[in-house]
Amino acid sequence: MSQRTIRRTAIALSTVIAAATLPAVAQAQCGSASWYALTSKTASGERMNPAAMTAAHRKLPFGTKIKVTNAANGKAVVVRINDRGPFIKGRILDLSKAAAAKLDFIRSGHTKICLEAVK
Repeated sequence: MSQRTIRRTAIALSTVIAAATLPAVAQAQCGSASWYALTSKTASGERMNPAAMTAAHRKLPFGTKIKVTNAANGKAVVVRINDRGPFIKGRILDLSKAAAAKLDFIRSGHTKICLEAVK
């Protein structure tokens, strides 16, 4: 085997392992999401940036990237988990204002979404 083949195999294997070790909640989950645009510190310690593609989730590890799809219009974005929440019963995700704008639900404030782990 060439070094290139070994490297590609190692990368593919690490991707599979990473996806398998994520909590089951990251594999596929649907529910309600809202957005927020504070500038306070997040649970991960970084400052909340409403223009960044980030989100808050109750259990996913900080730094996890997930694909979020708006169930109403099919628009999708990839966001990074950097905060904890949402703290409203029935919601599974709080998105930054920028992510909500890309998903086209700023005016309504919340929408039905599905999320899945990015591999």
